[in-house]
Amino acid sequence: MSGIFDIIEKIKARPGMYIGKASVSDLFVFLAGYKTARREFGIEPTEQETEFYGEFQPWLQKRFQVMSVNSWAKIIMLYSVDEKEGFEYFFQLLDEFWRRNEGLQVDEVEVEGGMAIANKSTH
Repeated sequence: MSGIFDIIEKIKARPGMYIGKASVSDLFVFLAGYKTARREFGIEPTEQETEFYGEFQPWLQKRFQVMSVNSWAKIIMLYSVDEKEGFEYFFQLLDEFWRRNEGLQVDEVEVEGGMAIANKSTH
């Protein structure tokens, strides 16, 4: 991974150095600023960054069954006691987000003798 994910790993290891404290809201603001700065300097997002920016929030909304215009940080805070816990939970959720397509996926369903049988493949 590169770009934003390099910085996210650094923030995870030393949040105080980058965002002041372990806070999911502060992380969100930092990442929004990072995205804006790259756009202002004409730096195109990587494929992984585009996937994160475009799909993380909808994935999170679906995962928690929450339809909201609030940021992903606010959604995470709905399931966290405080900002520090939300910060830590973000990294768990981010890992889950990247692993969401691993494993078995149902490609199609065949009907045999009235029973549905899923054909599965590894992607």
